[in-house]
Amino acid sequence: MSDHPSLLEEHGAPEQPAAVHVPLPERLRPESMDLFLGQPHLEKRIHALLGAKNLPSLLFFGPPGCGKSTIAILLAKSTGRPFRRVSAPEAGITQLRRLLEGVNLLILDELHRFSKAQQDFFLPLLESGSLTLLATTTENPSFSVTRQLLSRLSVLRLRPLDLPELLELARRGAAQMGCELNDDILGMLCDQSRGDARALLNLVEYVASLPGKKEDPEAVKAVLPDIINRHDKSGDSHYELASALIKSIRGSDPDAALYYLACLLEGGEDPRFICRRLILSASEDVGLADPRALGMAVACQQAVEFVGMPEGFIPLAETVTYLALARKSNSSYAAFLNARDLVRKQGPLPVPLHLRNPTTELQKQWGYGRGYKYPHNAPEGWVPQRYLPEGVALEHFYVPKDNGEEPRLTQWWKRKHRRS
Repeated sequence: MSDHPSLLEEHGAPEQPAAVHVPLPERLRPESMDLFLGQPHLEKRIHALLGAKNLPSLLFFGPPGCGKSTIAILLAKSTGRPFRRVSAPEAGITQLRRLLEGVNLLILDELHRFSKAQQDFFLPLLESGSLTLLATTTENPSFSVTRQLLSRLSVLRLRPLDLPELLELARRGAAQMGCELNDDILGMLCDQSRGDARALLNLVEYVASLPGKKEDPEAVKAVLPDIINRHDKSGDSHYELASALIKSIRGSDPDAALYYLACLLEGGEDPRFICRRLILSASEDVGLADPRALGMAVACQQAVEFVGMPEGFIPLAETVTYLALARKSNSSYAAFLNARDLVRKQGPLPVPLHLRNPTTELQKQWGYGRGYKYPHNAPEGWVPQRYLPEGVALEHFYVPKDNGEEPRLTQWWKRKHRRS
């Protein structure tokens, strides 16, 4: 027998792989549509697809945790064909080519994460029928999927689970964990999940693993992990919340405006984006009814840049409240649109000769500046004079409103300066 230990003895026996922990959401993933919860509006279409001879390429669009991938898996399994499942952030085109060898059915999660060039990879495959694609996305496909690819996919839109569906799912999760949780705790967990089935089951698993009794919802809630409800800053919720903020300001509802500001900030929105929107709202919606609004919005942007976050919410909240409370006038915004429409229709017409600056002797001979009346030479700093080009009717692009400061600003103009 050798004095030297064998390799096996030297390095020890190979360790047995530790048991892989399968998360509760994966353990409870339905094996059939009979166990699937939610999406009753799609039930007939899904069952029809389950029995389809040739499964079409589909795009499942809906919020996180609503069952998009589960339906895609059930449909793929119903075909009896081999398939691959991959998440877009984890796969490039080279990897996709390798995964698709010998397979003509692909489940692709998070299609919106693919670039336009990557999405174009699927076009010839779908066009020739050599690939059936079952894709999922949380972002509006009108914005996140190319027009060419979208035209080759049938879109099924899913909705968040409602409270009864979430409660039933939570009960299944608690039973799977062998944990008794009363309806008050289950209801609290449903509220925390915000319609996301995956988040709910993760919370159920977390609570089930806690020691001691779990009977008081507030005590359980106090030890829950933080639920970060982030929205995709390039997707639907980004634009929906920003639109709701501005429309609430426009509608003079400070409570709603502050609510949507909180949604944006809690969702991780860039405060500089919010500042840009507030500056635009100060000009477009408040306008001349309160000219101080624009200065306040600009000051808000400077304050947020200076103090940073999280304290930057303080000047943001002040500015949002001010803009919502301010009187509203879009007269200057509308006036520009009126002028722009005419320029686009007629093109820019020649500037009247008397308004042109004669910088050379030849221009003086041509009549540049001839007949121009200098307003400051008049007692009130104004003289009657045409400024619009010939060919532009003496119409009024600017129509003042009787809100806030605008009547005071336009009083003299209406009396002395208004064209007839």
